[in-house]
Amino acid sequence: MGGDHGHSKLSMPDYKVWKWEGTPLEATQQRLARRGLRDPWARNEAWRYAGSFGHAVTFKDVLMRGFKGGFVAFAVALAVEYAFFPPKKSDH
Repeated sequence: MGGDHGHSKLSMPDYKVWKWEGTPLEATQQRLARRGLRDPWARNEAWRYAGSFGHAVTFKDVLMRGFKGGFVAFAVALAVEYAFFPPKKSDH
């Protein structure tokens, strides 16, 4: 039943891959250790600080997203307009 047939299985990475050392979670673990505690779920949250998730999005990133493609499209549209519909010269 369900019609899954095993096609939509997600391959999950091994939980041992993620390390909280070298992330902001390390400071939290150290503060907890001073009180005799530890966070057993810290390793599960370490993925947030790895790869493309590891850097903060800046205003420049948001502003410049798509700018290159948009500028190219504008330049092509402008070239087509001037090639097929040149501006008319008037005597005024």
